[in-house]
Amino acid sequence: MPHITVDYSPNLETRVDIAALCDVLRIAAIETGVLPLAGVRVRAFAATHVAIADGDAKHGYIDIGLRLRGGRSLEVRRAATAHIFAAAEKFLAPAMAEISLALSFEMRDIDPELSPKAGSTREHLPQHLRDCTMSDLESNLAKLAPVLERLRAAPILHRIGGEDRAASNGATFENRSPVDESLIGLVARGTAEDIDAAAKAAKAAFPAWRDVSAEARKKILHKIADGIVARADEIAVAECWDTGQAFKWMSKAALRGAENFRFFADKAPAARDGQSLPSATLMNITTRVPIGPVGVITPWNTPFMLSTWKIAPALAAGCTVVHKPAEFSPVTARILMDIAEEAGLPPGVWNLVNGMGEEAGKALTEHPDIKAIAFVGETRTGSMIMAQGAPTLKRVHFELGGKNPVIVFDDADLERALDAAVLMIYSLNGERCTSSSRLLVQDTIAETFTAKLAARANAIRVGHPLDPKTEVGPLIDRVHLEKVCSYFDKAQAEGATIAAGGTRVEGPGYFVRPTLFTGARNDMAIAQEEIFGPVLTAIAFRTEAEALAIANDVAYGLTGYIWTNDITRALRLSNALDAGMIWVNSENVRHLPTPFGGMKSSGIGRDGGDWSFEFYMEQKMIGLAIGQHAIPRLGA
Repeated sequence: MPHITVDYSPNLETRVDIAALCDVLRIAAIETGVLPLAGVRVRAFAATHVAIADGDAKHGYIDIGLRLRGGRSLEVRRAATAHIFAAAEKFLAPAMAEISLALSFEMRDIDPELSPKAGSTREHLPQHLRDCTMSDLESNLAKLAPVLERLRAAPILHRIGGEDRAASNGATFENRSPVDESLIGLVARGTAEDIDAAAKAAKAAFPAWRDVSAEARKKILHKIADGIVARADEIAVAECWDTGQAFKWMSKAALRGAENFRFFADKAPAARDGQSLPSATLMNITTRVPIGPVGVITPWNTPFMLSTWKIAPALAAGCTVVHKPAEFSPVTARILMDIAEEAGLPPGVWNLVNGMGEEAGKALTEHPDIKAIAFVGETRTGSMIMAQGAPTLKRVHFELGGKNPVIVFDDADLERALDAAVLMIYSLNGERCTSSSRLLVQDTIAETFTAKLAARANAIRVGHPLDPKTEVGPLIDRVHLEKVCSYFDKAQAEGATIAAGGTRVEGPGYFVRPTLFTGARNDMAIAQEEIFGPVLTAIAFRTEAEALAIANDVAYGLTGYIWTNDITRALRLSNALDAGMIWVNSENVRHLPTPFGGMKSSGIGRDGGDWSFEFYMEQKMIGLAIGQHAIPRLGA
């Protein structure tokens, strides 16, 4: 029963938004991680008669009282008191700077035996809040609280040449959580001038970083990995709140990011390795050198892991970096930046500029000092970046969209195939380029298989992303939610059946039910367009040839998943599928030395292993004469 009462002088009603103060206190109480959400109650009353200090009517006061059922430790109560009072102080700071205002707070423990309670508030909460395991949720909210306090205290600034910088024009933009649409904080809105400063800093830092020994770079990258591990919990909860991704998946995101840095740290000493290609007259050898300053533009779906995936090999190769994270998820990019500099990365080697794609992103892709662009995102945006970089002949690496098939034959291990199909579309909220968003299932098993899949989809736990039991959290923002939901009407209009889901979850935040379309054809929008949400389209096929034709009949070619116990069929299909990556009898299991990338509209180039170095480095050939071979003489 955390009941908060606000007692205030009536002269404040024209100077302080009391309703907003009540909401600040409500949120702060929940953020403590020790006060149950359903029990939080805040109310405010103006005093009828007031006399303060010298009796001057200009003086005002706010007295906040918190009644709490006993049982919590003194340490817990102290921490909760400090957090709630700090939130009130911050909210009232502008008013206190202008008027006479006294603020006080008191927490009172109530004997549980003398304070009975009953209510139905929990049952009337939105489902995604009602079903949370509050103890687990509260634990993660407690980890999140200091992160949010820091983010609300000051905007996320650019980091250029080792210095924090506001946008050149002072502009900021709001970053809001998809969980409840609350404000996380303000972010510097990058301009072309900011990008220019970052590119010049990267250019100035490049010669020294290029010439740092590979062993020294290796040590720094390992220290970055150590720093990531040390802040793994902070990164996980921040990413959940910033993106809506479930803690079930994001709890591992930081550790995967650390693994990326360690992998490329260990490969750094071999980055410049080449070949010996002798001829009759020359000893021809090859080597590689870093290409120069590079731009890295990362997406909003799993921003931390994908940032490490792009930046770690660039640094290992000897390149300097200008990083522009997605405007919808800027929080963990700054955490990663801070970790890198604390690990000893020299100023200017890695620069961070936040902002909009059409402003900061465009300036980065056009800048003449940036030699290459690594981009993860939409196919349409990739084509725009290619056009923007063309005048400067910029090298590009694109990891773009997908409409990936999972092909299930009737001879497959159907239980494992079912597990994999569910995982690869509904995990990460379906917001992943490698999701198997088209289920091609043989007609002999289609009805039974899709019925089981529908039951599994309906049983998926949609909820608060910080609850470890949640499997699907909210989508990234309202615009994307509306895009995903628009396909529900399209599916029905085209003649498909909604076998599961097809609705959003009522209440705050951008939640949608895991959805399955059945009875679909491959010419439908739901089968051709990347929905990028927890939405699966099922299409029946009769023969192997028909399955292959359907699988290849899309603009994309990122991944394919094949389920069959016929190894010769698996080999035939793997060879014929238009996809850069294929898994047989498996979900997507990344192995860092292997190439990652797609065909057609799914991308250009490959990440992973030595393929990353091929992008971030230039090949050199050096021919050394081994004799006195005849040189044609002109003008002799």
